[in-house]
Amino acid sequence: MPKTEPFDHYANKYDNWFIDNKYVFQSELKAIKKVIPEDKDGIEIGIGSGIFAEPLGIKEGIEPSKAMREKAKRKNINVGDAIAEKLPYHDESKDFVLMVTTICFVDDINKSFKEVNRILKNSGSLIIGFVDKESVIGKGYLEHKNESVFYKDAVFFGTEELFGILKATGFKIENVY
Repeated sequence: MPKTEPFDHYANKYDNWFIDNKYVFQSELKAIKKVIPEDKDGIEIGIGSGIFAEPLGIKEGIEPSKAMREKAKRKNINVGDAIAEKLPYHDESKDFVLMVTTICFVDDINKSFKEVNRILKNSGSLIIGFVDKESVIGKGYLEHKNESVFYKDAVFFGTEELFGILKATGFKIENVY
């Protein structure tokens, strides 16, 4: 069952975090821009309000939260109502897939990555932005998890744990920023 309730009720609060923490947001965008292929066909899974997709030039994605989808659509982003575990795309149809702070909200990370692998072209890339549970920020989120509207139901991963899941689902790690 998608974890959409906090995003449906607090969509503006989610976006405001990025406005209030603009230097963190700009740092995240800069890291992602390093690996986004230019002039390629890609999507964002968990596109949310389009807060990352818009400045990155991504015009398509999926989002299970109705409130977030509506915000993304107002930015002229083609966003479908779907989940990572069941992507509405043809096999080997995308050059890249972006998932920013999405993996902690999927119900089945292995199934999600297998689906991403299915829709990526042979030379395609999965780009993930995530909060490492072993980092200072990750430890802080875990410590205050029950106080957070967004992260109370999230499942955080450590980098090595995530690398193991990626390798088990057919991916190889190329770059880390």
